[in-house]
Parts: sequence; structure tokens; C-alpha cells
Amino acid sequence: MKHAALILAVSLALTAPAAVAQTSDWRTPDPQNVLVIDTNQGRIIAELAPTLAPANVDRIRTLTRQGFYDGLTFFRVVGDFMDQTGDPKNDGTGASTLPDLQPEFAFRRAPGGFYKVASQAPDDAVRSSTDVGFMGVMPVRSSPEMQMMVTADGKAPAWGLFCSGVLGMARAAAPDSANSQFFLMRDTKHDLDQNYTPIGRVLAGEDVVLKIKVGEPVPPPQDRMTKVRLLADIPEKERPKVQVMDTNGAAFKALVEAQKARSGGAFDICDVEIPAKVG
Repeated sequence: MKHAALILAVSLALTAPAAVAQTSDWRTPDPQNVLVIDTNQGRIIAELAPTLAPANVDRIRTLTRQGFYDGLTFFRVVGDFMDQTGDPKNDGTGASTLPDLQPEFAFRRAPGGFYKVASQAPDDAVRSSTDVGFMGVMPVRSSPEMQMMVTADGKAPAWGLFCSGVLGMARAAAPDSANSQFFLMRDTKHDLDQNYTPIGRVLAGEDVVLKIKVGEPVPPPQDRMTKVRLLADIPEKERPKVQVMDTNGAAFKALVEAQKARSGGAFDICDVEIPAKVG
């Protein structure tokens, strides 16, 4: 995420006369879905997205509670791409003892909970008209809601987008080879969309993501995750207070419209920053 843009976004959301951010414009995420990654470079806080990838998110929770990630390094870091970690061998060849996971590259979206930002006409990559928007902090592309009226389950196909700050499950060539390794996006890469499983997005600490030492592989000493916990498992006295702007609220909608105006015809959903407060 672009930090200057984030500061501007927060300023717009908090001061614009048409949409002054009230308490109702912010939400407190479920602490069971907040990942707190302490590294030697600082702290990263991310919100997990079980609606998009329930099995993969459950794996991250399970391994986190086992202490599996504590001490593991960022062994592959590409400057304009991502930081990869979560391998007990710290070289890209390892995994947990749990079975590999089925891919969750896409999901079935139920009605509601989706803030539509724009519609996209057909192109080479998407063969039917789609909508782009947000489900919580996750940028999502989805078939239009009207399609839900004619599907057996009352849902429509949708998939998360790999914008800057998104977390994804790493895998080998086989789609069903994800296990314990994951990566944090340093930039936007839409060619990952529908090819990797998105599991969440950074709320705070993207500057830390960008500080992680670069290399393929990273030369020693590699930066590392010193401790990884779910927010729910941190003692109350130590637990950071986390709030994120509600993407279904008026302040966020004003923020999006301001970004659209600045971007003009070049607008991309990944241009939109989602303000968060950590205290």
C-alpha cells in the first residue's frame, strides 16, 4: 500500500464535510480472524478472510496456535512482488505434517456484505460482466448479484484479488499443494487472481512488509517472524486495540469516490486504501 495515499485517505475520511467518520464507520474485527506477526523488523497485523477461504484460513489458525510459525524466516522476497515465509526448512521445500490443502482460488458469494465499487465489461480474462468491490478488507471480483436469482444455491462465483497487502497461500505447481507457506504482497499482481488462494490482508505494518530483506533466496541473515499469534490468544493487557474502517459505511464510500476522482479512467480497486487504527 502507498503510505502517503493512506494518510490522505484517512484525512479525507475524517474531515470531508459530506461524510465525517463517526464511530459507526469503524468496526472491530473478530479477534479470531486477526493475525499478529511480530518480526525482527516490526509488527504486522492482518485480518484473515474465512468467507473467501475457510479451509486455508483454518490451517493458518491451527499452525499459529501450535507455535509452528515462531522463528521461521522470510526466505524468498521479491522487491516488487511479495515476502514468502512459513517453511520449517526456511528454503521453500518444507511444509507442516498436516495434509496439503485443496485450492480455494474462488468462492460462492451469498447476497449482502459486498460493497460494489465498479462494474467491468467483458475482456480477454473475464468472459462475462463482473463487479468489483469489497467484502470486509478483501478486494473481490464477482459475478453480478442478479445471477444469484437463477443459481441453485442462490449464490454467484467470486474471487479475491491480489492487491498490495493481501496474504496468499504459497504452493508448488500443483493447485492442491498449499500447506503451511504463505506470502504477503508488496505490490499488486492481478495474474495471481484465481491462481492462488487469498487468505487475508494487512491492516497495519505494511511498512514492515516492505522492510523485509530482499533476495531469491534471501542471503543470510534472513529476516524472521519472531512470534505469530491470533489476537484472541494475546493476553488482554498486551492485546492491541484494532479497528478498521467499515467498507459498507458512508465514510468509506466517500473515500472510494475521492479515489475514483483522482484516478480518472485509470482507476483500479487496488488503488483504494482501507484505513485502520491500532492502539
